[in-house]
Amino acid sequence: MQNLPDNQRIVITGVGLTSPNASNLQEFRKKLLAGESEITNVELRYMGSAHAGVCTFDETRYRKKKENKRGTRAGCISVYCAHEAIKDAGIDFSEYDKAKTGVYIGLTEHGTVETENEVYNISHFDYNTDYWTHHHNPRTVLNNPAGEVTMSLGITGPHYSVGAACAAGNAALIQGVQMLRLGDVDLALCGGISECVGSFGIFASFKAQGALAEHDDPKKASRPFDRDRNGIVISEGGCIYALERLDKAIERGATIYAEIAGYAMNSDAKDFVLPYGPRQAECVELALERAGMKPQDVTIINTHATGTKQGDVEECKALRQVFSDCPNTYINNTKSHIGHAMGAAGVLELAGNLPSFIDNQVHPTINLDNLDPDCDLPNIVANFPKQLDNVDVILNNSFGMVGINSVVIVKKFTA
Repeated sequence: MQNLPDNQRIVITGVGLTSPNASNLQEFRKKLLAGESEITNVELRYMGSAHAGVCTFDETRYRKKKENKRGTRAGCISVYCAHEAIKDAGIDFSEYDKAKTGVYIGLTEHGTVETENEVYNISHFDYNTDYWTHHHNPRTVLNNPAGEVTMSLGITGPHYSVGAACAAGNAALIQGVQMLRLGDVDLALCGGISECVGSFGIFASFKAQGALAEHDDPKKASRPFDRDRNGIVISEGGCIYALERLDKAIERGATIYAEIAGYAMNSDAKDFVLPYGPRQAECVELALERAGMKPQDVTIINTHATGTKQGDVEECKALRQVFSDCPNTYINNTKSHIGHAMGAAGVLELAGNLPSFIDNQVHPTINLDNLDPDCDLPNIVANFPKQLDNVDVILNNSFGMVGINSVVIVKKFTA
């Protein structure tokens, strides 16, 4: 294990989230342990009905309807999650300078929803661009969701978005850790956001790839590792963490969810879409090395597996390579419950596993009725939670298009 001074140890002290089945961590965890999915069908422009994960949260809890209308759906999700994280961490900014607070938001894409809507709007006026909104540019710049958080909370420190496909949530979390260790900020609000369900183009593209899930029951459509899986369920969502240096968190008496133990990112350098297990394995190995851990130290692996044939199999190859002799390491998947929340996926899925440090349970992978032999790994927790004696370390995989891989390792906090 690493032996770092307290001012270099970074801990999670607040969690704010909204997902397709809950909008706070307690309810989210309850639904995961119960194996409950709330995937539904949405009607899409030009496409008709498709399975999707849609968030229901109090959109005017922290800002007015007028502000939401001026901003974006991604910004609305970000503002809600950031306020919830600050509230959960018990931070009132009497201990922190807003000029030394950073906001780092991971995004798979941004601006697609707004652009599609504007093109559709002007189609009713013979495509006359005089009817194009003057709000379009600030809505579609990549830093928009992070910037909306700073305006809502009055934060004057740095803000920006991290584009890393479906590894973006993990990437933003890593960015927050690095900025805290460098001393650039004293408090980091970091995580990931997805507004994907507002874009017919994203659904249409996955359908064109033959990677959009279909099932008679939308709640069963997301089926990672299952022999009969047939694609991704697209979801929106968000999760933002409050990160602090350990010495400051202890000084103010903060509740600590977990300590960031290690992380890594690398690139496949192989293909625009198809994942590559050997590079994923290298990413996992590098994260373990940086954490000063062996594979046997990991209690839970939260997989990225999205429900596509090659994606699931390549990740299983990587895990089989690294964790070949780990009888006390258990594997689960959160997308089976909530679908694929793209830029929010990594951090939402990590959040759903954090309570394992308290209740010592591994939430299940649901909809796993016929295990694909190519995904047959030891200790996959299927359909029902697994009670353990102790949970010490969680490893979180998150991979994305154009060959980007990320791994974050968190451990149970000990003084």
